[in-house]
Amino acid sequence: MTLVSQGPFGGVTQPAVNGDGVRRGVKQWMTTPSFVSCNYTAGYDAELAAKALSPYAGSTIGLVGTAQMSFALVDYLQKGRFSNTRFVEAADLVDKIKAIKSAEEQDLIRRAAAMQDGAMRAACYSQWHGSENGIYLCASMRADKPVQFSQRHYQNRVIQAGDTVVLLVEDSGPGGMYTELGRSCVVGRASSELKDEFAFALEARKFNLTLLKPGARCKDVFEEYNAFMRKNGRPEERRLHCHGQGYDLVERPLIRHDEPMSIERHMNIVVHPTYIRGHVLSWVCDNYLIGPHGPGERLHRFPETITELG
Repeated sequence: MTLVSQGPFGGVTQPAVNGDGVRRGVKQWMTTPSFVSCNYTAGYDAELAAKALSPYAGSTIGLVGTAQMSFALVDYLQKGRFSNTRFVEAADLVDKIKAIKSAEEQDLIRRAAAMQDGAMRAACYSQWHGSENGIYLCASMRADKPVQFSQRHYQNRVIQAGDTVVLLVEDSGPGGMYTELGRSCVVGRASSELKDEFAFALEARKFNLTLLKPGARCKDVFEEYNAFMRKNGRPEERRLHCHGQGYDLVERPLIRHDEPMSIERHMNIVVHPTYIRGHVLSWVCDNYLIGPHGPGERLHRFPETITELG
């Protein structure tokens, strides 16, 4: 593997020879001081990538992550010495490999889930226990006025007695694998409506889990889940309530109408039915590893309850 990243002009090191404990699996690390805000540096990274790919000029090169790849990089590669090279979209090939978790990766996923159990109880816990990246999303709301998750600067309110506060912990664990954990708490006592909807969210998740068997098509799971929601008078999912996770916070397969992949053994799947009905936002969020007959045990150990504070 060749890594191209921010750094001094002409920087070339070989982590595989002189390991630094961080860039595992990297044969050479090439650096250049490029900045996306300075257009005249747009070709700097591309020049280094072209140098690393030069042995493959005239053959076939697969591209992965094209939705995030810079135009400058691809434009540079497809011209000059690579004008006779065939570029192909290789995401399906790589995603099918990435989605199936090895024994080592499954252990890292379990460690991430255990870390998040602590993070749900204490701020900064994740960084103290090996997390390197990720986000916390939270929202506070009056008991009679539900809102969706939002960044802090969009909320502009002070938590008050009687409020519901929801917290979503979406950070990587030691080893870099992602899981996510979400719960609600109440500053006071939870209303009967909130308790009832939380109980239904658990039922919706339970139903969804019965569908996650190896070989199941994601499109079919999505359709059956929404049929269940309609049957029980709850809103259909129109975004994403269930998906793969591991190397990325949101990873294929997506349990949605537009996902061609199927459920397979050793996938790490997060399930988080989320909806607003009546006066409450209802949800629950946990991870599961897919076994030979479907999901195994819930990876998180945080209680499946609404926490009442004070």
